[in-house]
Formats: sequence, structure tokens, C-alpha cells
Amino acid sequence: MPNITLSVDEDIVKKVRKIAVDKNTTLTAMVREYLKSVAESDRPARERALKDLHASFKNLGRDMGRKTWKRDDLHER
Repeated sequence: MPNITLSVDEDIVKKVRKIAVDKNTTLTAMVREYLKSVAESDRPARERALKDLHASFKNLGRDMGRKTWKRDDLHER
């Protein structure tokens, strides 16, 4: 697991450490859980966008028939 370095005001660190002790956890665990929740909160939006994109392809796509041409036929060199 990679490490990160953060600069946080000393008073905030002291307050959060006290909160962590009250919750029977650590400051590191609290930061880790917060970052995990931020990362996962974006997932539903990305999944919804992907689902909508697939629906668009399905609804707007057309059968163009059998391909009877070659690329060189379309582009003169």
C-alpha cells in the first residue's frame, strides 16, 4: 500500500486523534476510510453514464449492411 504525506494544521490533527480514540480507531484509518468513500461515491455516476452510452449506441445505431468496399476505395492516395 503506498504512503502519502499530508500537511495538516497541528490543532486539527490533535482534535481528530481524540475523535479517533473515542471511535476506537486511528487517524490513518479515518483518512483511509474517507478517501475510500470519496472514490466509491463517484462509481454510481460513472456506471450510469456508461449504461446511458450503451443505450444510445443501441437506440441510435443502424445496420449499414454488408461492407463491400475497402479503405483504399474511399481514400485516393
